[in-house]
Amino acid sequence: MSSPRLLVRRWTQLLFGLFLYGIALALMIEAAVGLDPWTVFAQGADLQTGWGIGLVTVLIGALVLLLWIPLRQKPGIGTVLNVLLVGPALEVGLWAFDAPEELWARILIFGGGLALLAIATGLYVGAGFGPGPRDGLMTGAHARFGFPIWAVRGTIELTVLTIGWLLGGNVGLGTVAFALLIGPMVHVTLPRLRVPLPSDAAAAAAHQPDLGHPATSDAASDRGPAAAPVAGPLSPLAGTSAVPAESPAPPEAGTAPQTVVAGS
Repeated sequence: MSSPRLLVRRWTQLLFGLFLYGIALALMIEAAVGLDPWTVFAQGADLQTGWGIGLVTVLIGALVLLLWIPLRQKPGIGTVLNVLLVGPALEVGLWAFDAPEELWARILIFGGGLALLAIATGLYVGAGFGPGPRDGLMTGAHARFGFPIWAVRGTIELTVLTIGWLLGGNVGLGTVAFALLIGPMVHVTLPRLRVPLPSDAAAAAAHQPDLGHPATSDAASDRGPAAAPVAGPLSPLAGTSAVPAESPAPPEAGTAPQTVVAGS
């Protein structure tokens, strides 16, 4: 894909993904069966201030982004747009959808919102313009202090969940479902929606052996006829290569580490 077309695709995917992310959050809020930790926090803060959950979401994202400074993290343009655009898209979703009365309908709406959130995450993270602000907070703390990412994530999310619940945010079965399902769902959507960048191809090529290099062929000729293979537990005759194939290193998208977490 040519560079202009690639850039258009990345920008389209980024903006569309952030818009869908806000719509997905709105669906889960309308379902009223429980929310992810960061949205519980935003909802609780909105209930106490009356500022509107969209504005509160923007302000929380901005505060989290400020915490990147002592962690020496560098945001991408996608990180900044995440802070600015998800909140307004959330308000659009709340305006467009009404909360149903029946529990079964609310469960269906929550499930649809969760699935849409996984797709939206794959779109905006896969565009390669940088992770969400909360992702960078966790990976930055890991890089700066050496804390395990799971411990940083668990501590931060448990803290904001508790504060949000005390402020009146909606904690319920949806909160548990989000914690259990969002990781596996994003694990499916992100590889399929990730935009292949030129740096990915260069990195893959750097890890491929140059089988057609003249020096390699000459050296093989100098060694004479190949020795007959000996059957054994590690020989090709036993069905297993004696030397395991080297796995290529993960592609580098040129952005900060992209550990995808809830409410990014």
